[in-house]
Amino acid sequence: MTEVHLDPEVLSGLQEVMEDEYSKLLDTFLDDSQKRVEALRKARDDAKALGRIAHSFKGSSGNLGAVHLAQLCQRLEAESAKPAVADLGELVDQIDHEFALVKPLYESERQRFSI
Repeated sequence: MTEVHLDPEVLSGLQEVMEDEYSKLLDTFLDDSQKRVEALRKARDDAKALGRIAHSFKGSSGNLGAVHLAQLCQRLEAESAKPAVADLGELVDQIDHEFALVKPLYESERQRFSI
């Protein structure tokens, strides 16, 4: 099964609703997401912090159609809440990798709608 990185229907709906502010929304998401990825890297050994960061990252990713990124954040949030926490570093690496994949897709989308 092919992983869905970006949901085009979500992006289309956001573009329709946001109109001229769509590019700004994408810029904000990219900037915030970069900061969250960096925060995840720094918190690799702090399950509680990872859970908080993953929770907010899951929401913003889902709202902007980053389907697989949101799923990975959901997994990290769930795993970080378990009493016997496994090594969460691998999930952080997967989130980092997925963001690296979707970032240029969002940048391309932003370019399509820049004024």
